[in-house]
Amino acid sequence: MATDIIIAADLWEGDDECVITAWLAIDGANVAEGALIAEIMTAKVQYEIVAPATGILSIAKAQDDVAQKGDVIGSIS
Repeated sequence: MATDIIIAADLWEGDDECVITAWLAIDGANVAEGALIAEIMTAKVQYEIVAPATGILSIAKAQDDVAQKGDVIGSIS
């Protein structure tokens, strides 16, 4: 069963969109739970996204894509 990588609703205040500035692991890579896998930016503040589980990364939104709180940007299976 896959575990979604979701932009947390409480990561920043307000309803601003964010941009995925970097994926630090490639699609199909094995990642460990807690590993830094992506960076996003909103209102000139950068946030780190860590893997919520161990497994194979599947990227759903590419670098430079816009996302909102609650969006699924990838999954780990």
